[in-house]
Amino acid sequence: MKRHDRVRLRHMADAMDAAMRFVEGRNRSDLESDEMLLFALVRAIEIVGEAASKISDEARAEMPELPWASIVGMRHRLVHAYFEINRDILWTTVTEAVPPLAEHLKALLKDE
Repeated sequence: MKRHDRVRLRHMADAMDAAMRFVEGRNRSDLESDEMLLFALVRAIEIVGEAASKISDEARAEMPELPWASIVGMRHRLVHAYFEINRDILWTTVTEAVPPLAEHLKALLKDE
């Protein structure tokens, strides 16, 4: 894998780790009352999507199990429709989808 792709994968993993730290000890209702939490989660997921969008086609082909289009699509939605963020989807993404994805990325990065 190209160095550039490894760097972007590391950015993705780091942003996912941050998002998971942000929700530790929190619950879904905190997104309604804690503006800083909302902004932090949005930014972390934006970084994940932006980094994913910069991964080469060759590297993506080596990792077809990753939902590339969904990751990048979520980033686009957060950036371009920031006024219509579905907080339920954001919370579910961070608490359910991100942890296994982060573990998978860490394993990929460790193997190289």
